[in-house]
Amino acid sequence: MSKSKISVIVWNEFQHERENAAVRAIYPDGLHAVIAGALRETPALNPGALPLDVSIATLDQPEHGLTEERLAGCDVLIWWGHKAHGKVADAIVDRVQKRVLEGMGLIVLHSGHFSKIFRRMMGTNCSLKWREADEKERVWVVEPSHPIAAGLGEYFELPYEEMYGERFDIPQPDSTVLISWFEGGEVFRSGCTWERGHGRIFYFRPGHEAYPTYYDKNVQRVIANAVQWAAPRVNIVDVCPNAKALEKLSKKELNFGKVGIKQSQGDIA
Repeated sequence: MSKSKISVIVWNEFQHERENAAVRAIYPDGLHAVIAGALRETPALNPGALPLDVSIATLDQPEHGLTEERLAGCDVLIWWGHKAHGKVADAIVDRVQKRVLEGMGLIVLHSGHFSKIFRRMMGTNCSLKWREADEKERVWVVEPSHPIAAGLGEYFELPYEEMYGERFDIPQPDSTVLISWFEGGEVFRSGCTWERGHGRIFYFRPGHEAYPTYYDKNVQRVIANAVQWAAPRVNIVDVCPNAKALEKLSKKELNFGKVGIKQSQGDIA
């Protein structure tokens, strides 16, 4: 695909920020605003990187802000959800899945591991261990040659985060770019990629709403790199045609029709 910009939608259910004063103090305009703002300001490091056209969408908007028209023009969808997974309409999940299979990129953040769309794309429970205890998280870069790791050091640390621990019930990733260690001892596959249909998917673990994680420059760098990596290479709408043969077919003695076997000559022994 040849495009001059990558169209990005940052989707957030936008519930915690409006209902919890502590979360609102960290993200007064919603964590989606911080993610979107960082994307606009973070220079891309990937070779051949394109500038971004970033917009936002939230759960309470008509069609959750993900109309057919908006998704048709979207190259990469970033998804953050937590307490309102069940409120996401199945029709919208179908719509997003269709676009990913056609080539749109999907980046799922933190508690989006339990979102309808991520579980749909993975085909597993996507369950894990968790604990909220203000723990330090050390994020190790285990695939430094991967485009998502561009510009990162050997590791980076977040002083306060929610713990996610193995086993993470996901299918084997195509690549595991990042692995986290937590102060309490657990480890977690915190940066994983897959391809589904023609689209690319990246799951990135950090980002609990009670901590200022999305202000961290390394976290912003990972998301910015992931957008470039996940951007569509093709846009192929699925069809299932009845195809005519390319070559001339030879005449057969038997015709296996839709209603059974029709004999053309004699009996079948």
